[in-house]
Amino acid sequence: MQGQKEELTADLLLAHASDLSGRASNEISTAASVGALEEVRIRFLGKSGEFTESLKQLTGLPTADRPRAGKLLNQIKRELEDMLTQRRIDLEALNAQQVNSIDVTLPGRRTSAGRVHPLTATAEEMKRMLRGLGFSYNDYPDLETEFYNFDSLNTPKNHSSRDLHDSFYTSPTQVLRTHTSAFQVRAMRAHQGGLPIRAMTTGRCYRRDERDASHSPVFQQLDGIAIGRGLSMADLKWTLTELARGLFGPEATIRFRPSYFPFTTPSAEVDVSCVVCRQQGCQLCSRTGWLEVLGSGMMRPEVLRSGGLDPASCQGFAFGIGVDRITMLRHRIDDIRLLYANEEAFLRQF
Repeated sequence: MQGQKEELTADLLLAHASDLSGRASNEISTAASVGALEEVRIRFLGKSGEFTESLKQLTGLPTADRPRAGKLLNQIKRELEDMLTQRRIDLEALNAQQVNSIDVTLPGRRTSAGRVHPLTATAEEMKRMLRGLGFSYNDYPDLETEFYNFDSLNTPKNHSSRDLHDSFYTSPTQVLRTHTSAFQVRAMRAHQGGLPIRAMTTGRCYRRDERDASHSPVFQQLDGIAIGRGLSMADLKWTLTELARGLFGPEATIRFRPSYFPFTTPSAEVDVSCVVCRQQGCQLCSRTGWLEVLGSGMMRPEVLRSGGLDPASCQGFAFGIGVDRITMLRHRIDDIRLLYANEEAFLRQF
C-alpha cells in the first residue's frame, strides 16, 4: 500500500548504522580540539545520539535477526569508541607539544657566562704562587676550639690581645675562628714531627669589626708557615717578596716594620710599594708610597712546642695576608662591603 511504512529489517538497520559510522568516523578524524571531539561523541554515542538510537531499534527486529544485528552494531560502536579515545590522545599530545614548543617569533633568551668571584680569584692566584714555592694547601674548620685559635698560639685567657678577637662563641670552648693562623698547630701535628714543613690555608674569619669601609665582621685570610732547620727572616723576606711580585708585578718591593703578634718573635708588618703611584705618593697610599698588606714573623718556641716540635732543633716563620685587602688594592675597590653584597652589577665588572 502506497505510503505504508517500510518494514524494519536487519539489513536496513545495518545499512543505516554503517552510514552513521562513516559520518562519525569522518567527524572524529577532523575534530580540531578536545571540545569539538566531545561534541561528536555526544551527537553519535550520547544517550540520545544517532547511533544509540539505532541500537534501540534492535527490539523491533524479528527475534531470529537480533543476535547477528546486535553483534555487528556493538562491533561498530566499539570501533567508534576506540577512534574517539585515540583521537583524544592525539589532540592532548598536540596541545602539550604546542605549550612546550619554542616560539621562534619571540626574542631569544641569552644565557650569560658565570664569573669567578674576585675574592675567590685572588685567593686561588695566591695559592698557585705559594704552591710554586713548595707550600702545600689544606682546608681547616671555620669552627675552632679555644686551644687551636688562642691557647696554642701563645694567647691565653688573660692575654690583652685576645680581647680584640674574643667574638662569636658557639659553646664555652668553641669559637668561629678569628684568624686562619688557627691552622698552624693543626698543620704541625698532621706532619707528626717530620721536617721540613711548608703549609698554607685560606678561608673565612669572624670578628666584631665593622668600624669603617675597610673592615667587616666576616673576611678572608690566607696563612702560611714554613718550618725547617736554619730558617731565618731572610727566608721569610724572600718568600714574601716573590709573593708580592706575583701579585703586584715584577717591580714591586716590600719593607718590614717592627710589630707585635703573640705567636711570632720578632714580628713585622709588611708593606708593598704602592700599586698606583709607584712610591711617588698618592691618595691610596696616603702620600707615603707604601701599602700595608700583611703581618709576619718568626714562630715563637711556645707555638712550635704546641705543634709537637722541638724549638731547639728547628725554626719557622709564619705570615697572614688579608685576601679582601689584596683584592681591594688590585681592583681599586674602596668598600669591603661590596665584596659581600652579591650585587650583580658590581660583580659583572670582574
